[in-house]
Amino acid sequence: MSVKEYLKLSRSFNAVLTGVSPVMGAIAMQQYDILTLILLFIIGFFGHTYGFVLNDIIDYKIDKKSKEISDRPLVSGTISIRNAWIYAIASMAISFIIAIYLAITTNLFYPIIVLALSAIFVTIYDLISKKLPGMDIILAIGVFFLVLYGSSTVANNIFEITKLAWIVGILGGIQVFFMNAIVAGFKDIENDYKEGARTLAVKMGVRVINGKLTVPIAFKSLAYGVQIVDLIVVFLPFFIVWKVTELSNLQYLQWAVIIIIGIILVVISSKILNMKYFDRQKTRKYIGSHYMINFTIVPIMLMKLNPWAVIIAFFPALGFILSNIILHGTFTQPKTM
Repeated sequence: MSVKEYLKLSRSFNAVLTGVSPVMGAIAMQQYDILTLILLFIIGFFGHTYGFVLNDIIDYKIDKKSKEISDRPLVSGTISIRNAWIYAIASMAISFIIAIYLAITTNLFYPIIVLALSAIFVTIYDLISKKLPGMDIILAIGVFFLVLYGSSTVANNIFEITKLAWIVGILGGIQVFFMNAIVAGFKDIENDYKEGARTLAVKMGVRVINGKLTVPIAFKSLAYGVQIVDLIVVFLPFFIVWKVTELSNLQYLQWAVIIIIGIILVVISSKILNMKYFDRQKTRKYIGSHYMINFTIVPIMLMKLNPWAVIIAFFPALGFILSNIILHGTFTQPKTM
């Protein structure tokens, strides 16, 4: 079987995002060792792979009825369920083998428990995400622990993890909750509604009937509300970690950039939520743009610790674009999304 199909199954278009999650947690603890950061990225990447492959296995019966996602390897039949299970388990094993190696070299073993908690919450989410509404919070907690895992590899115990690292973990959870509960729930609404999936979007009344899209005020309010909370939390370190009176011109520039990014994200969200007719291709385009911009916020905030942290802001977007071009022949519209 070609590597290309396994990369599709891994959802490589957003794997870089999950990969940098423990990296950002470590940087929040002022860990700048390149080898360590690379190993943390690999742990996050294969953790992402495990989560998405398991999700595709669990949702196979629902997904195979949708023509829109026929390019997914399990739906198209290019990868069997059996091989998908092997791939998922192998990915999980790789993550933990590297984590154990880090534990031995640093003599810190409690981070493995933190990583295990992340894997447990991701697994629970995969098993019940289409059966109970609002379970996206479970996935958000899983990502929170993944970020916290990166932080824990630098701290002698959980109590030494800094306020900044906890905030970065919370931000990771908020952003993943938005992308999964709001954005992913929205893009899958047509098939989820037909198949009786009990996602948050379906439960809150989002509907596609004869192509016409209905988005209740409550769902829109939730979408905008989560984004506002995200922006509020990203500013917290400037007030409770660093002294506002000691901010430099660079920090004020950070504020301006974050605010501009926030406005752009709200505009993109508005375009998605106010579509009159459901167009999955257009939705993918908007979601892709939102994805590339949304996850630049935390690295920009972390520039207060180290200006070079901004480089991380480009990784998810670069991975997203390259994956789409190589695997799908598109720029911002992955066919497996």
